[in-house]
Amino acid sequence: MNILLLGSGGREHAFAWKIVQSSDCSLLYIAPGNAGTAEIATNVDLGINDFAEIRAFIVAKKIGLVVVGPEEPLVKGITDDLKYHEETCDVPVVGPSQLAATLEGSKDFSKRFMQRNNIPTASYATFKANELEAGIAYLETQNLPIVLKADGLAAGKGVLICQTLQEAKDSLKEMLVDKKFGVASSKVVIEEFLTGIELSVFVATDGNTYKILPEAKDYKRIGEGDTGLNTGGMGAVSPVIFADEAFMKKVDDLVVKPTVEGLVKENIDYKGFIFIGLMNLDGEPKVIEYNVRMGDPETEAVLPRIESDFLGLLHAIGTGTLSSYELKISPKYATTVVMVSGGYPGSYEKGFTISLPESNESSMIFHAGTIRNEVGELTNHGGRVIAVTGTGNNLQESLQNAYSTVEKISWENSNFRKDIGLDILKLTN
Repeated sequence: MNILLLGSGGREHAFAWKIVQSSDCSLLYIAPGNAGTAEIATNVDLGINDFAEIRAFIVAKKIGLVVVGPEEPLVKGITDDLKYHEETCDVPVVGPSQLAATLEGSKDFSKRFMQRNNIPTASYATFKANELEAGIAYLETQNLPIVLKADGLAAGKGVLICQTLQEAKDSLKEMLVDKKFGVASSKVVIEEFLTGIELSVFVATDGNTYKILPEAKDYKRIGEGDTGLNTGGMGAVSPVIFADEAFMKKVDDLVVKPTVEGLVKENIDYKGFIFIGLMNLDGEPKVIEYNVRMGDPETEAVLPRIESDFLGLLHAIGTGTLSSYELKISPKYATTVVMVSGGYPGSYEKGFTISLPESNESSMIFHAGTIRNEVGELTNHGGRVIAVTGTGNNLQESLQNAYSTVEKISWENSNFRKDIGLDILKLTN
């Protein structure tokens, strides 16, 4: 089978690493990919939102499965586009329809979906620019802190936690009137602040059947102790000790099952991954958000724990045959540490030469923002550059394996958090 994978980050490198292990993989193409994916598959110069070029490539290369990594082409309707055109309509796609992708593309849409399907979540209200005064009046009735979310896609930066009423009022005006996040904040969701421990639950579904993949906890802020600015993610740990069997049964019964059943009931076509951001609130799950793809860097911690054929899972999702797929999960731990360019998530310099050790069985190196320069040297080209995943029989061992490899990687002004997983480690002691 020839496969086309869309994306260029650490998530896509992890996908590629797992896909090429399958005996059913003939050729894997990645658009556009990165320096790491180029070592195990074929990078192709295709824009992830250039649907016409993607269709032509699918036909030319006899692609038998399309896997969409990032959210943007899904929200823009790539799955519908491929299904609509005769030359690609029979090619299975791992990625939900445009309507389904609105679960991530619009916070208001996802909150209304949760309400209709009795899925536990924080209380909320949504306001537009011409409703600023009503929004301010609503803020005056709420407890602090309070959460403000840009309704649309804002590259992970559209969520503000406001500690004071004045801060919340000022932020609401900046988002709605001053367009702080552009068109993404043309609507703003004001949401109750939930106190608890966050985790990410990943679900594979073919539109009817579903499988729950390994859960993970990610670390969003740039600084140790969860301080500083939000990022795309500085690390992840899987499994999560507080997500025990009893809690995960509640997640299945109260969140996953009604989510999938709600999609079916509302005739929303969904073949792909559902990323459910959860809060563990005194043992009760509450949904913070849906994403319509796998997380990054959580994928780099989740995929090493999947022992069954990953390409088989992808094909079962795309062809609606997930009920016959047997998912096998390793009991091992996986910890991912993300190395970033100095200055990220603000401005940073590109083009520094990167020195890498070899990957091994207990420590995998996934590329994200990397390219080869004109003389073939590996260089940093993005904010998040390298994700190192260590595995082990326990959390401590996986942490040691990850950080021992991180210490062997260097480029000018590189940065990483030194406390990934330490909060979970304290819970085990």
